[in-house]
Amino acid sequence: MKRPIETPCPCGSSQAHERCCGRWHAGEPAPDAESLMRSRYSAFVMRNEPYLLATWHGTQRPKSIEFDPNQKWLGLKIVDSRGTGADTAEVEFIARFRIGGGSAARLHERSRFVREGGRWFYVDGDIRG
Repeated sequence: MKRPIETPCPCGSSQAHERCCGRWHAGEPAPDAESLMRSRYSAFVMRNEPYLLATWHGTQRPKSIEFDPNQKWLGLKIVDSRGTGADTAEVEFIARFRIGGGSAARLHERSRFVREGGRWFYVDGDIRG
């Protein structure tokens, strides 16, 4: 009997999606802010709007997310991840992408996270140059 093909996780962890971000997408709470950041990147790649909205802090959550059908995510690099308090953290990352046939671009952000009720939420972030 053939084993099912395991899809690599888009977050770049080198694990199968099911054992990596797929756990958080299925409802298990991410254990830390960096895991939540990775799972949110994967959710953007997979256009998983319900997960993105559910993990966005209620004070900042948009009503919906418009995905650009011409945008292709190319990779994620975590630059820094650190706790800033008992229930707060920051994750600095660079996400590379391409829109249509254009050249690659990158989003460099330091994101803020908060833990409430045992779950981490993305609050907001500062775009870096």
